Amino acid sequence: QVRVVESGGGLAQPGGSLTLSCAASGSIVQLHSMGWYRQEVGKQRELVAVTYTRTGNTTYADSVKGRFTLSRDDAKNTVYLQMNSLKPEDTAIYNCKVEDWGYDHWGQGTQVTVSS
Repeated sequence: QVRVVESGGGLAQPGGSLTLSCAASGSIVQLHSMGWYRQEVGKQRELVAVTYTRTGNTTYADSVKGRFTLSRDDAKNTVYLQMNSLKPEDTAIYNCKVEDWGYDHWGQGTQVTVSS
């Protein structure tokens, strides 16, 4: 079983920064991707950023390009989402998804609130 543990999140002021981390552990066979998604109340879950293990490519949602950076530590099977220039519209529950050997594994979610 693959375990996905998230940390970070919390309250930030507009223009502020937060960092989320996501670590995968357990019976990992072959990691394909690790990424962050978010869901606002009453809206569908959307992709924030994802990185692909084999290619090293990273994809960002248009709404976060230039503000968020997804980095990785392959030795620790961990990704970090550095969120800068936060906006109130970034407020959501953020979930990490790990794709391993064709299966998706989700973390428990962490709340990010951007408010003055």
